Order: sequence, then C-alpha cells, then structure tokens
Amino acid sequence: MPAELAERYRREGWWDDRTLGQLLHDALEADPGRRMRIWSPTHPYLGTVGDVYEGALRVAGGLRAHGIGPGDVVAFQLPNWVEAAITFYACTVVGVTIVPIVHFYGPKEVGFILRQSGARALVIVSAYGKRDFLAELASVRDGLNELEMVFVVGDTGGAPDLLPFDDLRQAEPMGGPVAVDPDSPAVIGYTSGTTADPKGVVHTHRTLGCEVRQLSGHQANRDRPSLVGAPVGHAIGMLGGLLCPLVGGKPIYMIDGWDPPTVLDAMVEEDISAGSGSTYFFTSLLDCPGFGPEHVERMHYTGLGGSPIPNAVAERADKLGISLVRSYGSTEHPSITGSEHEAPREKRIHTDGKPLDGVEIRTVDEDGNDVGVGKPGEILSRGPDRFAGYTDPTLTAEAIEEGGWFHTGDVGIIDEDGYLTITDRVKDIIIRGGENVSAAEVEQLLAHMKGVAEVAVVAAPDERLGEHGCAFFRMQPGSEGDVPDLEAVRARLEAAGLARQKWPEELRIVDELPRTPSGKIQKFVLRERLRAGE
Repeated sequence: MPAELAERYRREGWWDDRTLGQLLHDALEADPGRRMRIWSPTHPYLGTVGDVYEGALRVAGGLRAHGIGPGDVVAFQLPNWVEAAITFYACTVVGVTIVPIVHFYGPKEVGFILRQSGARALVIVSAYGKRDFLAELASVRDGLNELEMVFVVGDTGGAPDLLPFDDLRQAEPMGGPVAVDPDSPAVIGYTSGTTADPKGVVHTHRTLGCEVRQLSGHQANRDRPSLVGAPVGHAIGMLGGLLCPLVGGKPIYMIDGWDPPTVLDAMVEEDISAGSGSTYFFTSLLDCPGFGPEHVERMHYTGLGGSPIPNAVAERADKLGISLVRSYGSTEHPSITGSEHEAPREKRIHTDGKPLDGVEIRTVDEDGNDVGVGKPGEILSRGPDRFAGYTDPTLTAEAIEEGGWFHTGDVGIIDEDGYLTITDRVKDIIIRGGENVSAAEVEQLLAHMKGVAEVAVVAAPDERLGEHGCAFFRMQPGSEGDVPDLEAVRARLEAAGLARQKWPEELRIVDELPRTPSGKIQKFVLRERLRAGE
C-alpha cells in the first residue's frame, strides 16, 4: 500500500490501531448474551456468543501454554461447527496469523497451504461425512517441517503426534487479546477456482478490521439476522458467519451443510433470513418445494455477491417482492461495490452497485488506458480493505500496480451515475475464430429460458475455430418438459438479436455444477471436462 494512501486511510478513520482480537473482544463484550446456533445433523450447537468466547479464551490459553503466540501461523480446517468459531476467536486472542482452510479442500490443497504458509499448528476435524481427514493429513505430513502441532476435533485414534482439541478447552483462560502490530498479517485466505495452486491472500489487522466495520455498516438496514451456509474457511463464510454479525450487534446462525429444506424450516423457527451470498444459496431456496410466502417475508432484504448474478435471478426476486441488492468483491478486495436497498430499482437489480465508502475503481483497456464511462474494461480497485499482497511476491507484483491499484481480472462497465456492471472475466472470453465472445452476455440471455435455474457458458475445444461455446444447464425441479436443446437455444439467441457467431454450438444438462466453497461455478472444471471429451 503506498504510504500516502495508508496515511489517508488512517487520517479519514478507515484504519484504526485495534487488532482483530481487540475489535472482536469489544464487540463480544458489548452483548455476550446474543444467541448462537448451528444446524448440523451430527454436531448442532445452541448457546450464546459469550459462551463461545469463554471457550475461545480457554483455547487461547491452551495455545499459549504450548508456546504459540504472536509471529506464529495457526491453520484450521473445520466444518461450520462451534469449534471453528472457538478456534478462530482464540487465534485472534493469542495474536497469531490465522489460516482458515475450507473443509472441502483435499490433501493436495491442504499440503500446499500448510507448506507455503509455514503453519506451526493445525486444528483439524478427525472425520466429516465420508472423509477421514487424519488419513488425508498423514498422506502429506512428510515435508511439513514447520508443522509442530496438530490438534484434533474428534478421535485422535491414540496417535502420539496428535493432540486432543478438548485438552485446549480445559486450559487456564487468557484475560483478553494480546497486543500485536496492526500492520502485521491477521489472516491469510487461500483462493480457489483456478487450475494453479491456491493463492495466499494476506490481510492485515487494519485491512480486515476496516472490511468488517464497513460491511457491517453496509448491511445494517437488513431487518433480520441471516443463516450463513458458506464455510467459515472461506472469506464469505468467515465474514458473514464469524465477524460481521458480532460487530453489527447481531446473533450468529450457521449451518454445516447447505440443505434447503432444513434452511427453510430454520427460517420460520428462528424468524431469520437466509439466501444471501452467492446466487446458488438464493436460488436453491426459491427452487425448493417447501418455499412459500412465509419465507419471502423473511427474505425481504437480500444481498447477493461472490459470483455473477444473472438479471433473470434479480428479476425473479423482484417479482416475488424481495428487495435484492447486488455487490462485488473478492478475497483480495472483499467489498468493492454494492447497492443500497433504497437505490432505484434498475440500478439495484441490474448493476453491481457503486464503490463502497473509501473505495475507488477504474476500468482500463489492454494497454492500461482508462476507457471511461459506458465502455467495457478490466476493473482496477483500491481501498482501505484491499489486501496487503499475496504470500508469493511475484503474484503481488503482477496484480498490484503503482498507486495501489489491484487488477481484479474482471471486466465491467461504469455508467454515468457511477454504478458498475460486471460483464465478464478477462480469462472468461471464448475466442471463436479470432472473435471474442463474452460468456456472461450469452449466459444472461439463456438464464431467462423457461425452467432454467443456472447456466454456465465456457470455451470448448474446436479443431476448426480454436474454440466454441458450450452451455451447461442446471434446470429447476419439475422442469423436465422444458429442458432445452440446441435448436431452442439458438431460437432464443436469434430472437434476442445476438450475433450468430456467439451462439453455443453444444450443450450439456447437468444435475449440479462444480462450485467453489463460496458457491461460485468453477468454470475451469467444466473446461477440463470438455477437453477430456466428457
């Protein structure tokens, strides 16, 4: 971050000197009686945030007794269980750098993350679902020279090199968070969704603290707390499940596996909202057979982000009477733009909002020249919640240019009122016979077809043209009679006036689409399937 920007962020109050541990301590102590509930078929929890923080102070004491403190890196790989919350809060108290690992990740990703981050300790679940996490960890343990301690939630199997997490919970509690440099790394979040190894995104206490306060304020007008299904090992789940509710003065509600019928029942039982975050969480509730007016009432204020939001989904919400706002960000820069519920309808449902307070954006062409209003270009952003850099300095140098501008890799258009609309990704363009085809443009049109829940258009190999478009459709339940074929797809695009060169030349109907932990469609997986002839 350029020195002049850092000084401005301090002067204008975006950055303060509190550590993440102090920020959460202040919020937790303000109202420790707030409800905390986690839905799980095997590991449910009901208590208060004060109960959880008391447990965190004990676990922090246990970590300190093992010699862990400021300057150390502690990773955890846990489902959305209360132990995940206790571990996260405990790490903020003891002053370490936290590395949350999505519980979906397999041994390849976990081994890479532990090696690159230099984690000294790991908190891991012994088993979850059909997976044996300890066996997977054992398969990559060789070479993890800096990993000294592994604490296990569940059965250690008597292994001498594995320590029971419950032992930490019996330790003498710490009195509060230790003091650390607010410019030091607080969290390293590893991104997913590309074929390369995950990228370690470093947030300091200042950048993450700013993000939490900023996002909590932006969501303040939502009338009900929300049930979070995104894993806390991912930025969306971490912010929405563990951080923003606390700072925003709300209770915490999470679920360890997104199950729409269970979520719908929970909404009515607790009088809470759900469906915010990635589009998938929202549409899965709308498509569930049990969805009704009682759920619409509780979803009146809903925010979507983390993945592209088709206009068809926004319009569907609008017809139901749901005030839907769209936002845009990434692990590197979590809150770039967003709309307010009071914004004009067209801006609210058809754009991704304006830059949040303190944030600036530009759109540039391939040569780095600003393209101005109304023209597509790569989005560059900067702001007080922008990450400090990657764990790999080479990636940092490639992504951040002079002046602190971050190359998002996304393409968008800024209108005359300052609202941003995401149109594509720089690497998500199909090059058909030398002509660029915007996948997002085609997807927006196909998403309106009857019975379609989601559609993803990706590049398929073509011996003649290099690439052509392939559309993957996930249909709404009960829409068997509406399943499209190529003829119907072409008729739809022809009626919309889309150039013939942009039409998909093959399609697939799938029950599910591959996703990142935050719900974003993993297009690289679809492209790999096509290259493999699947």
